[in-house]
Amino acid sequence: MSKKIDGIISDIKEQYLENDNNIPWIIGYSGGKDSTAVLTFVWRALLQIRQEYGQDSLKRPVFVVNNDTLVENPIITDYVAEVLDYIRSAAIEQELPIKVQVTTPLLEDSFWISFLGKGYPVPNNAFRWCTERLKIKPTSQFILDKVDALGEAIVLIGTRKSESATRARTIERHEIKGKRLTKHPLNPNTYNYAPIKDLDIEEVWYVLSHEPSPWGYDNNKLFSIYADARADDYECPTVITDKSQPACGQSRFGCWVCTVVKEDKSMTALVRRGNDWMMPLLQYRNEMVEGRNVSENRYATRRNGQAAVDADGNNQGNYTFEYRTHMLRRLLETQLEMQKIKPHMELVSNQELVAIQINWYRDGFFSPKVTEIYNEVYKRNMPLENMQYQERLILENVCKDNPDDYHLINDLVSLHKSKTILMNNNGLLGDIEKRLENYINSK
Repeated sequence: MSKKIDGIISDIKEQYLENDNNIPWIIGYSGGKDSTAVLTFVWRALLQIRQEYGQDSLKRPVFVVNNDTLVENPIITDYVAEVLDYIRSAAIEQELPIKVQVTTPLLEDSFWISFLGKGYPVPNNAFRWCTERLKIKPTSQFILDKVDALGEAIVLIGTRKSESATRARTIERHEIKGKRLTKHPLNPNTYNYAPIKDLDIEEVWYVLSHEPSPWGYDNNKLFSIYADARADDYECPTVITDKSQPACGQSRFGCWVCTVVKEDKSMTALVRRGNDWMMPLLQYRNEMVEGRNVSENRYATRRNGQAAVDADGNNQGNYTFEYRTHMLRRLLETQLEMQKIKPHMELVSNQELVAIQINWYRDGFFSPKVTEIYNEVYKRNMPLENMQYQERLILENVCKDNPDDYHLINDLVSLHKSKTILMNNNGLLGDIEKRLENYINSK
């Protein structure tokens, strides 16, 4: 095993010292066992290169990229945040060309905007929109930014042949005999490098147990997390750069909202092993699964107007506004319950709440408002109006004989404000016309 470890490090050193204009390396770091092993090998290789050739030989930048989907298993979120702090500090202290980068989905692509704002049915095997929006796009954009700036990039991945027969075939199909690098399947001018592809799972754990973390973190914490989440599958990488990598379906450490499988074995195992504070998350996740294919929760058309009714007459379109408001209320109730134990925990951000409201306005839904639901759950009195206080007083006085006109004008102001927030006025006229039509038809 010692010879195998030395061989991997030697291979990494040789590739790092290639005369290729110091194309940047990007390590997809999830915090799981495989990506931790990759970073361990790279770190040790860099230390050896400096010892053998001097500090000036470390010219190639190495980016440790973690993709936060914003709905990660909270145990993994806390663990990864702690590890990344160690990596940042150790890289500076040891004067290594390693930089940490955390990527997140665009606000418009986030899980809660897609689910509660736009009414997308939660993912399943036939409609797994989450992988592209939450994982592939953020990391791919970071890679493309580096390619645009520096011409090319090399992505180091923790893929191993022994993970599955399918994975082995994928690796072998893209391999070029005598070459370490393979073309990235999605991003131009980008290459993949899989330094631990020939290790099996026992060898990975051997490395993590016998090779102290070069950034000073205790790997026993990683062992403990895997032990507590013990199930039949291995972890899902939280950094995905192409669709050949597994999504969060049958996985250990996926998103806590993952609905691709009927049962979340890892979260269930974590709850059974003493993490009972996670039970509200598991219950909410199960509610999403149970409500997914209920006809009453879905429209008869998709968002583009296309008919979506199956042969049995069940609605298969996006979620109804009533179901979205119900599930937002349940999400905020879950968040409030979690915050009684972990005050720092935020399941849905304020920016996401604003964006959910914007999408409701754009769909022509003005009541109830997100702030009304939030106030009911949190027993607070956040301002609900979109106009300033003096403006409201003037308008209320003008419309005192017809309060409906006041609400109409306030809704139109809301529409305009939503476009301003999105910095995009496309469709504003159509949205205003829709609201006016609804108002006229209600008379």
